[in-house]
Amino acid sequence: MTSLLSVKGISKSFAGRTVVDNVSFDVGQGEVVCLLGGSGSGKSTTLRIAAGIERPELGEVAVDGVTVESAAIFVPPEKRHVGLVFQDLALFPHLNARANAAFGLFRLSKAEANARADELLKTVGLSHLATAFPHQLSGGEQQRLAVARALAPRPKAMLLDEPFSGLDERLRDDVRRDVLGILKGQGAATLLVTHDPDEALRFADRIVLLRAGRIVQAGTPAELFAAPADIDTAAFFSPINRIATVVANGAAATPYGAIPAPGHADGDKVIAILRPRDLERAGEGGAPLTVRAVQTASDGIHVEGDTLRAVFDGGAPIRAGEVIGVRLRAGQGMVFPAPPA
Repeated sequence: MTSLLSVKGISKSFAGRTVVDNVSFDVGQGEVVCLLGGSGSGKSTTLRIAAGIERPELGEVAVDGVTVESAAIFVPPEKRHVGLVFQDLALFPHLNARANAAFGLFRLSKAEANARADELLKTVGLSHLATAFPHQLSGGEQQRLAVARALAPRPKAMLLDEPFSGLDERLRDDVRRDVLGILKGQGAATLLVTHDPDEALRFADRIVLLRAGRIVQAGTPAELFAAPADIDTAAFFSPINRIATVVANGAAATPYGAIPAPGHADGDKVIAILRPRDLERAGEGGAPLTVRAVQTASDGIHVEGDTLRAVFDGGAPIRAGEVIGVRLRAGQGMVFPAPPA
C-alpha cells in the first residue's frame, strides 16, 4: 500500500512535559488509521504536528513522499496537501453550503470553484442543500459539509480530530460510516483521532494506541483486541475481570476454567483476564456466582456478581440474589505476568 502520510520519530513537549514521545506510523492510500488513547495521551498533538499547526522538537512528517516537517524544513499547513476536520467543524455561518465547500479553492475561478463544490456536495449527498446555511443543516449534514470542504483542494491526507463526538449517539454510526466510506472512496489517507475504542475497532483499518505520549501497540483492530500488549490495553478495549493465579501444567487455573499460558513456566504468578463475554451460563456444572445486579441491554444481559461481571446472550431470566453457574467459553481468556510485588 502506498504511504501518503508518514510520521517518523516525532516528539513534543510543553512546559517541560513530554506529550508526544518518539511516535512513528504511516497511513496508506484509502486507509483509515485511528490514533486512539485517553485524555492526555498525545493523540491530538500528534495530529496537529502532522497538520503543521504544532512543530515538534524532533522527527519528520512526509506527505506523499515529500518531507513537510523536519529540523530543516517547515511547510505551512495550507501547503501540505492535507485536509482538516475538527470537532467544532468551523463552518462559516454567513456562507451557504456551496460557498463553504468552495472556500479553500481561491486559486480557481469562481465557476471552477463552484463546479468542484457541487461535485463534492453530490459526493456527500448534499446537492439538494447547496443554498442552505449551516444553521439550517442537521448535525450529520454539517459533518458531511465539513468533509466536502476539506476534500475540495484534493488533499493527499485527511486529518480528523474527534469529529463525531458531538453527534447524537443514534446518528453517529450512520455519519461515521458515510464519511469514512467517502474518504476511502476518494483514496485519501485518513488519520482519525478518537478516545472511543468502539469507534476505532469498528471503523479503522489499523489502530495506533497511545499512552502518555508513547505508542503502546499498533496493528489491526482484531490484533489489538485479541492480543493486547498488556493488561491496561485489554482494559481500554473492554471491561475485564482480573484473577490472580499461578500457572500449572501450562495453564492458568481459574474457578471458571483453565486458560492456556504459553510463554509462562509452571509456578509463575500471573493475572488471568476474563472479559464479560468470555463467560457463559453453565447450570450446575459451572462455578457458583451470586448475582448482585442485572441489567438488560441491547447487547445482552449484564450480570454483576460477587466476584466478577458477565454478559450473556439470553436464556432463563436472572434475578438479583440468586446463584447461577458460570464457566469460561472455550478458547477465551488471556494471561499476563503478575506485576512485581
